[in-house]
Amino acid sequence: MKRKYTHIQIIESEIIRMRDEGKTRKEIAESLRLEKGQIKDWVRRYNRQQKLQQVGIVPRHQGRPSKELVSSDRGKDYEIKRLKMENELLRDFLQIAGKR
Repeated sequence: MKRKYTHIQIIESEIIRMRDEGKTRKEIAESLRLEKGQIKDWVRRYNRQQKLQQVGIVPRHQGRPSKELVSSDRGKDYEIKRLKMENELLRDFLQIAGKR
């Protein structure tokens, strides 16, 4: 039974090696117990990445950024902005209450 989903990045080196040996997509798919379409899609993505790298363009990840990127880059800016706003609110409250 063929697997429907697999992390293809784990077996990239095997697929590249088999392609260099001259095996067809069907042969690669059968030996790795994958669908032929999975190999076809991966080869298309891999070729596109290689062409972009030859030109000097670093391919960017598409879609929603990972949680780690959001928390590290944008998270710090958001936290600073939130703390500044909180300080202003507390300052205004203390001024209205007559404590300052």
